[in-house]
Amino acid sequence: MIEKIDFQIEALESMKSYPNELFYLGNVGLLKKQKIAIVGSRKPNQYARERTTQLVKKLVQAKRCIVSGGAIGIDAIAHKAAGAKNTIMVAATGLDKRYPTINKNLICDIEQEGLILSQFQAGTPSNRYNFVLRNELVVALGEILIVAYADENSGTMRSVEYALKMGKKIYVLPHRIGESEGTNRLLAEKKAEAIYDIDAFVTKICGQKNIEHSSVKSDDFLEFCRTNPAYEEVLQQFASRLFEAELSGEVEIKNGRVRVLT
Repeated sequence: MIEKIDFQIEALESMKSYPNELFYLGNVGLLKKQKIAIVGSRKPNQYARERTTQLVKKLVQAKRCIVSGGAIGIDAIAHKAAGAKNTIMVAATGLDKRYPTINKNLICDIEQEGLILSQFQAGTPSNRYNFVLRNELVVALGEILIVAYADENSGTMRSVEYALKMGKKIYVLPHRIGESEGTNRLLAEKKAEAIYDIDAFVTKICGQKNIEHSSVKSDDFLEFCRTNPAYEEVLQQFASRLFEAELSGEVEIKNGRVRVLT
């Protein structure tokens, strides 16, 4: 049953205007947990999908609750990786509507085990301006904002503007030139910090000393690359590691093959 929140949420005092009304379905106890907001494109690349999933799982292990907007793409990936009971979805419609329809099953799970919030009364459709208000609420709830992938002039970059106004720390996944130009610009302008090592980042943010490390060892990756494999072969087995190694100069991609430089 849809209910109205009847207490003040301190985190939302950073918004331009505190919501006149706030409705919910689910477990309001999640509002007491330490929260991290994650946003991004509706059409992220495979690298962003994989790294977002890995990052969210590590954050949940470190007892953080994930906040996002329930949209397709990065939002849905973050909610799924967190697990319904560890996530807060902020809706851009009334809570009697499950929008977008493609995420209906995910939204139902969050209703049952997690928490869904909305500033809009039942019956409110997905009007364009509602998404702007939704984005501000997502950012306000998080202690920090993580942007996994963002094109220039996208809705995600509007969320970044809110974070900057609120004085929130912004972190982004690093991307190649020509990809996620929005986050690349944030790095160039020193408005965000890059997450190069997920374990180190989670330890820094959450203060956890015993974060479980990835089961893929760097030596396995480099040994495979020393066989001068085709780029597609490496991508299938070591997608995340390949991108990091290319950025750090460990390997180069030439004529469709991967070669070790170190």
